[in-house]
Amino acid sequence: MISQSVKKLVAYGLSAGLIEKEDEIYARNRILEILHIDEYTADDSECVCESLEETLGELLSYAVEKELIGDDITSKDLFDTKLMSALVPRPSEVISKFRSLYEKSPVEATDYYYKLSQDTDYIRRYRIVKDLKWKSDSEYGELDITVNLSKPEKDPKAIAAAKNAGRMNHPARQNHRIIPIEIDGSQWGFQYSPYVYYNEHCIVFNSLHTPMKIDKSAFKKLFDFVKLFPHYFVGSNADLPIVGGSILAHEHFQGGNYEFPMAKAGCEKYYEIKGFEDISVGIVNWPMSVLRLSGTDTDRLVELGDIILTAWRSYTDADAFIFAETDGVPHNTITPIARKRGDKYELDLVLRNNITTEEHPDGVYHPHKELHNIKKENIGLIEVMGLAVLPSRLKKELAMVCDAILDGSDLKAKEETAKHAEWVASFKDNYAFTKENVDAIVKDEVGKVFAKVLEHAGVYKRDEKGIAAFEKFINTLA
Repeated sequence: MISQSVKKLVAYGLSAGLIEKEDEIYARNRILEILHIDEYTADDSECVCESLEETLGELLSYAVEKELIGDDITSKDLFDTKLMSALVPRPSEVISKFRSLYEKSPVEATDYYYKLSQDTDYIRRYRIVKDLKWKSDSEYGELDITVNLSKPEKDPKAIAAAKNAGRMNHPARQNHRIIPIEIDGSQWGFQYSPYVYYNEHCIVFNSLHTPMKIDKSAFKKLFDFVKLFPHYFVGSNADLPIVGGSILAHEHFQGGNYEFPMAKAGCEKYYEIKGFEDISVGIVNWPMSVLRLSGTDTDRLVELGDIILTAWRSYTDADAFIFAETDGVPHNTITPIARKRGDKYELDLVLRNNITTEEHPDGVYHPHKELHNIKKENIGLIEVMGLAVLPSRLKKELAMVCDAILDGSDLKAKEETAKHAEWVASFKDNYAFTKENVDAIVKDEVGKVFAKVLEHAGVYKRDEKGIAAFEKFINTLA
């Protein structure tokens, strides 16, 4: 009975603390209005919502049956968000509570806001738990691997079937609340990512529509954010195509309460930069080319970071196949990450270059073609730090690979597995496969591919020649 489903959704709002008892009738009436229901017939008995996903599913089925929406993922996501909006506190209430808690502790404030983002179904817990996640050993430490299934694939036909659900080409947002913050004297917004690649995955974005730019101001903004939330790291994608892993049209950072594999990696060698003897500078033991600056004074870290960035922007070393520009197109930039560690601040500067060639049209410092069966997309901030965000297709494809290995069938016979045939052939003879171990082995081999992806993306290779070339650049800073 649809009235009972409405009652369960209101009960959910009460139990999650989204609404108070005094809001119950108001919230119920808003939901009834969204569903175009004139008569409410639920009984007065005690009601518990045991599963938000199931309750929303019941309401969505009703909406499809009554032709309020189309029977596709896009329409459903827009509509259940509209339903949830009946339970979400006003922006002013959320901001006020966040600021009140922040006065006690930044951790209490972010704990509240993160839970709210989940309780309002902006972060869909029931999708996140379906993501595949594992760790894989490498010479650089454990790498994080994810196959992210929580971001739904959109049905192209749904774009033409807008009906009453809202704008089909815009993500659902009615259950979304943004916290305004100030960094480097400008207004920014703080929110969580609905797709949660890691714990408390947040996004910080400029309130003004301005392009991504890595400069001295960007370093200052990163540290301003870390000072506001010392328990979070924050970083930025690079500001050039290919090496910039996400939208470059709007300035934004990503952060969160998580220690990435790169953060755990130590420095293998330290250098002294003249005039900055108070700043520790080291090459991180990592497949990509990373300089880690550490010190207690963030202004000094920003100053040295800017010197390194300026030097790198114009740096060319033909012997190492590093060119600052070709035909007027710039190639050198940096992916920066800031964090607080103890009483010191750290700034990791990952050197990036986006040059392409006929042999590597997607980028020389980009996963090469032989790795595209696993990872073809740009290597952005999250991957740089050691977390592989792999395409959802791999859940099905890797399961089919495991089956083919066990039954001895030809991987080239099926479209989904043909792309993996050469990769599997490269390791198949190294193992005695069983039903019990095949999944773990294949996942471990995926991890090895990701380590190679990062090595390909590193501008200086980790051999004697590459380290010497890296030091050649560092020596220009002295």
